[in-house]
Amino acid sequence: MMDWSDRHCRYFHRLLSRHALLYTEMVTTGALIHGDVERHLRFNAEEHPVALQLGGSEPADLAHCARLGEQRGYVEINLNCGCPSERVQRGSFGACLMAEPGLVADCVKAMVDVVSVPVTVKHRIGIDKDESYEFVRDFVGTVSEAGCHTFVVHARNAWLKGLSPKENREVPPLRYELVHRLKRDFPQLTICVNGGIVTGEQVAGQLRELDGVMIGREAYHNPWWLASWDEAFFGTRPRDLTRESVERQMVDYMAREATAHGTPWSSIARHMLGLRHGLPGARRWRQVWSDHKLKAAHPRDVMLLAHGDAQKTA
Repeated sequence: MMDWSDRHCRYFHRLLSRHALLYTEMVTTGALIHGDVERHLRFNAEEHPVALQLGGSEPADLAHCARLGEQRGYVEINLNCGCPSERVQRGSFGACLMAEPGLVADCVKAMVDVVSVPVTVKHRIGIDKDESYEFVRDFVGTVSEAGCHTFVVHARNAWLKGLSPKENREVPPLRYELVHRLKRDFPQLTICVNGGIVTGEQVAGQLRELDGVMIGREAYHNPWWLASWDEAFFGTRPRDLTRESVERQMVDYMAREATAHGTPWSSIARHMLGLRHGLPGARRWRQVWSDHKLKAAHPRDVMLLAHGDAQKTA
């Protein structure tokens, strides 16, 4: 979710679900140690609960960055051991770390020693074409001994060579049964699943076997789905929520961000382009909110134009 689940996206998603745990995009230790800490770690109080996902492989660096995350109020520190991109591999982190469970355990232990919030790991079920269950079982066993009690498992292998990141989300087959088997073998651990889940029925089915479900791109492209989650999965009463009320709240947020940080509305609006997914006039609505010729307009005026044009094409 690099460049997707930034703080503006998370603010939007929090309007839709009060209880889902939100994750940052992966932030590398190098970016925090050598870059602008405030820019990388800033989030809105309304986003809570929110977890910080880190990318790195040096235990001391990860410990330093985990401490920074806890100090700024993140409720969880998550280590990414699942990203297969070649750029990430060149930094010796992401999915290639699964080949070094001892190093991952050292990284987890270093973070656990300096923070009081949970340290979790997101990973794949394997790397390259090794499809043995024993590989992921031993990885989870080794890392859990270092103090990680929650594993978010993308139920595909990561092919480190020959596939793009997009292909790595589609070509290696989904094998949910391996994630279910992890839960049976490690009943004391929190095991969550990720990958290929796009309906409430699928989520409910996975929750009968596992402790949690992580949704990525489907939540981004079809965000209105999130509006049903609190009632369906957290047992809360339904809210009087509409797409229009969410859009108005986002317009208010855009105006505040422009005043406080000089943030152009377009960098926020891009995250809500799926809000009217499947509705008549949605295509024209998206086109207006994507029109950079309107960048000088107030977002409230853009909203009015978007709805006027959408109604004409509906």
